[in-house]
Amino acid sequence: MWENRVMVSVEEMRLSSEGPTSTPVMMWAIISGCLKKRTARLISVAMPIISPTSMKVVSIDEPLFLRLKKNFTLYKSISGLNNKHLKYSSCFVVSMNFEKLFPVESSKVLLDAAFRRAREKSGQKKLTGGWLEIIKKKESIKLDVIQETIVSKFDNILTQFPQTEALPEFYIKLMKLTLDFGSMKKSLGAVNWAAQRLRMLHREYVRKINKAADPVQMRNISKEFYGRAASTLKQIDENLKYLEECRRTMKKYPDVREMFTICIYGFPNVGKTTLLNKLASTKAKTAAYAFTTISINAGYMKAGGTTIQVLDLPGTLARPEKMNNIELQAELVLKEMAQVVVFVFDLSSTSGYSIEKQAQLLKKIEYKKPLIYVSKTDLPEGKPDKSFPYRYYSFEELKEELEKLSKDAVK
Repeated sequence: MWENRVMVSVEEMRLSSEGPTSTPVMMWAIISGCLKKRTARLISVAMPIISPTSMKVVSIDEPLFLRLKKNFTLYKSISGLNNKHLKYSSCFVVSMNFEKLFPVESSKVLLDAAFRRAREKSGQKKLTGGWLEIIKKKESIKLDVIQETIVSKFDNILTQFPQTEALPEFYIKLMKLTLDFGSMKKSLGAVNWAAQRLRMLHREYVRKINKAADPVQMRNISKEFYGRAASTLKQIDENLKYLEECRRTMKKYPDVREMFTICIYGFPNVGKTTLLNKLASTKAKTAAYAFTTISINAGYMKAGGTTIQVLDLPGTLARPEKMNNIELQAELVLKEMAQVVVFVFDLSSTSGYSIEKQAQLLKKIEYKKPLIYVSKTDLPEGKPDKSFPYRYYSFEELKEELEKLSKDAVK
C-alpha cells in the first residue's frame, strides 16, 4: 500500500464543509489507497495549531476521495511515485499563500474599535428588570464586548501566523533569513499573554460588577477595567508593530512547493521571465528595464503525466549582507529547492550586463551544473558565434532536456 502525504488548509476545508472563513491555518493528513477495494482511507489528521492532539481515523469511498481532490485545490507533485496497481497513487501539496495574512493593528486601533463597539452594543439591547439590574447588565455587556473584540483579534493573529510545526523546512529557513525569528516568536508569545490576561481581567471585573450595590460603584469598576485593559495592550504595542513588519515581509514570500523544481537564473532583464512564460505558459510581467523581477515568479509545466515547478530567480553578485529581501530569497531557493538550474545568457548587451559579468555570475553557480540558454537570439547581436565558450541549448533542445531530466527524477 502506498501512502500519500496531503497538506490542505483549514481554510479550504471550512470553505467546502462549514462555510467561508479567512484563517489560513495548515493541516496535515495522510491518505492511503487500498489495492483491491475501490476506496481510500484518511489515516490520520493532525492540526498542530488548533489542537496538537487532534487525531482521527475515517474511511472514505471513491466519490468522496475525488471530491477531496477537487475541493481542496490540491496540486499533483512529481514526488508522488507512480504505482500501476494503485488507483489513487499520487502526492499532493497545497500552496503556502502568505498573502492571506491580515494586517496586525496597533493597540490604539484595537482599543478604539473595542470601545466604540461596546458603546454601540450596550445601547442596542433592550434590557429588562429594575433600574439597578439594567445598569448592571449594561456595564457587563460593555466589558463582554471589549474583551471579545480584542481577544478575537489576538486569537486571529495567533492562528494566522504560521507555526513551525506546519511549515516545510524551506519556509522556516526563509523566515530565519528575512526576519528576526526569535523576536517574532517572542511577539506572538506577548500577544498570547495579553489575550489570557484580558480573559482573566474580564472574569474578575464582571464578578465585581455583579456584586456591586450602586451605579457609581459599577461605573468605577468598569473604568478600572478599561484602564487595565488599555495598559495591557500598550505593554505589547511594540510586539504588535513588529508582527505587522513580519506580515509585510512574509506577504512577499514566493509560493514555492515541495516538488521537482527548475530554477531559471541570471541577471535582471536578460530574458528569464520570457523563458518562464514560454516554458510554463504563464503571463509573468516583463519590461525593458533592469530589476523587472521584483518577486520570484512561478509557473508549472507538464512533462508526461507529471507537473514541474519552474521559478524565475533574479541573480546577483552582491555579498549576502548587501542583498535585498528578494535576492536573499532567490539565493535560498537556488540552494534548497533547485533540482535543475537554467542559466540565461544575454549576448545582445540590452540588459546592461556585460558578457564578462554574466560569466562571473555563471561561475558562482557552477556547483549546480546549470544548463545554458541564450536569449534574445532574434537580435543580430544576440546570436552566439564560434567564440562563445559554453555549450548552450536552443529553446526546443532545452525543453526536451528538462522533460528528460524530470522523468529520470521519478524513476
